[in-house]
Amino acid sequence: MKRGKRYRNAKEKVEKREYSVTEAIVFVKDNATAKFDETAELSIRLGIDPRKSDQMVRGTVFLPHGTGKKIRILVFVTEEKEDEAKETGADYVGGEELIEKIKNGWADFDLAISVPEMMSKVGKIGKILGPRGLMPNPKVGTVTKDIKKAVNDARKGRIEFKVDKTGNLHVPIGKVSFSTEHMEENLLEVLREVVRLKPASTKGTYIKNLNLCSSMGPGITINAQEIIRELR
Repeated sequence: MKRGKRYRNAKEKVEKREYSVTEAIVFVKDNATAKFDETAELSIRLGIDPRKSDQMVRGTVFLPHGTGKKIRILVFVTEEKEDEAKETGADYVGGEELIEKIKNGWADFDLAISVPEMMSKVGKIGKILGPRGLMPNPKVGTVTKDIKKAVNDARKGRIEFKVDKTGNLHVPIGKVSFSTEHMEENLLEVLREVVRLKPASTKGTYIKNLNLCSSMGPGITINAQEIIRELR
């Protein structure tokens, strides 16, 4: 892949060593030179076999300082629940009319929440929502009767993550405009939850590699074992 001049200049500054969390964050912030507020993303390589169902790592985490991104929330509800759902501040509220709209190609939202009563109908567009990571799921709290709580949690910086087929997690931890302290607290909160979700059947080193980058910048390798020791 051909990289731009800004990326190449930043890449030349990366030292061939493992950085501390603070060092990595400072580097990413100082070298994020795009004309927009770049997102900082933490990549975690796990020592698991994602082909085994008992080693699937999936969960949610609440970032203490949010994501820095305005999330467009859609709520699927029955007709009698629409007024209640609208009071939560969700961007889109509805039932079958929204399902039809999505069938026709519309997808102008970042998170979908549904009451349990609507899931039989929402399931009909699962093949559309699923590949985009938008399908409501009770395991991560997006299929619920408490719509108000689900919407409020999403606004507060609720992040969903799921290991990919190569055993990696990719989780945004905020914007590069965040302070170093706030970004570090968000990062550590993600790691605490990932460590908590360690599958019982996993053997050997669980967190093998940590890497931090901005949207347009190079990856910085972080000393994973040093952080794990601090979290214990």
